[in-house]
Amino acid sequence: MIQKKILNPFQKFVNIESFSGLLLLMATLLALVWANSPFKESYQAVWQYKIGFITENFELHKPLILWINDGLMAVFFFLIGLEIKREFLIGELNSAKKIAFPFFGALGGMLVPVLFYLFLNKNPETLSGWGVPMATDIAFSLAVLKLLGNRVPLSLKLFLTAFAIVDDIGAVIVIAVFYSGNINTGLLLIALLLLAVLYLFSYKGFFSNYLHFGFGVIIWVLFLKSGIHPTIAGILLAFSVPVRQKIDTPTFIDNLVKIADNIKQSKVSEKPILCKEQIEQIDDLEDWTNKYQSPLQHLEHKLHNWVAYAIIPIFALANAGVMINSNVALDTTLILNISLCLVIGNSIGITSIILLAKKFSLIEVPEGITNRHIIGVSFLAGIGFTMAIFIASLAFSDHPTYIDSAKIGILIGSLISAIIGYSILRINSKEIADDGN
Repeated sequence: MIQKKILNPFQKFVNIESFSGLLLLMATLLALVWANSPFKESYQAVWQYKIGFITENFELHKPLILWINDGLMAVFFFLIGLEIKREFLIGELNSAKKIAFPFFGALGGMLVPVLFYLFLNKNPETLSGWGVPMATDIAFSLAVLKLLGNRVPLSLKLFLTAFAIVDDIGAVIVIAVFYSGNINTGLLLIALLLLAVLYLFSYKGFFSNYLHFGFGVIIWVLFLKSGIHPTIAGILLAFSVPVRQKIDTPTFIDNLVKIADNIKQSKVSEKPILCKEQIEQIDDLEDWTNKYQSPLQHLEHKLHNWVAYAIIPIFALANAGVMINSNVALDTTLILNISLCLVIGNSIGITSIILLAKKFSLIEVPEGITNRHIIGVSFLAGIGFTMAIFIASLAFSDHPTYIDSAKIGILIGSLISAIIGYSILRINSKEIADDGN
């Protein structure tokens, strides 16, 4: 019973991410069909349509695609930040022993694809794309694992999730350090000062959704204008959300019982509405509930569906539309390099690093996870859709040809990785089933 209570939240998370992966696939296919249909001009026109405002002293007027990539994706990164903080404080990354297995996997999944890219790349103009093949898309990869059902152990799904979170941390650092523009130190210092205020509030146990949102918008604009990619603001803002509750469980239960007794003893209205005393008790219940909920957990719960079912599919719809039949020549070398780095770089990097770490007793692989499981998941890690496309748009922002080529390479590499990874894990599950018989 206890184990079921522990696993249910994670299983719900897997279900959300899996369905999000299906929505991602549908949005990607729709974007590709739209961008190569007779209405392809409208595809470009929609995402390049500028909205915002311009004043004498301030301008915030951007194409719709940048509002998505800089704005909506900041919410996506905010959610990643919440997940990272939770995992480090109370989750699967809160001890050296727990983090070792996914950490070594992520290390191989980041370094080796980058080294592969640098080795294969011969064009100085595409050198900046080295960060593209290093990020795993958790929604797509978990969706593939979901297709296997109970044929793979839950510990493997836990590993893939923890691995992807560590991988996201690496990608965020890379974006912040290598893919930001010229930095306006003054604006950045103001943003960091406002963040310090939020961190102080968090340390003191104070949190307000309205105050946090107001500060967040200002900090996002300051990051945008300072030259640091504004999605980094989302990560840093997430770290300022407190995880601790204001009251403990016994206190909440005691007050819950008192409120229930007061509602029972209050005068019942003859009409199908609450009486004044009942309304007051319901207000008290809301106050105690807000105190009992962890601000971080509450925000993560509220945002998860929005990000999984809306923000990421919209991002895919806006970014995955590559005009394959356009007059612009594609860079086939870049397409091939990225595809190879996603498929071979991740599989070799993750498998070799984990097996070496296992041999030297640096990690402890959970019971039930075999070497073939590790090999299968290492191929699934080559599914690098969301973050890979995002990094490509930053790396080749001045070269539309390279952006389109990188996107095609990502799509091809991710598809091949998914097929190989699924096949390996499927064969492995059949062999286990046969052995069991």
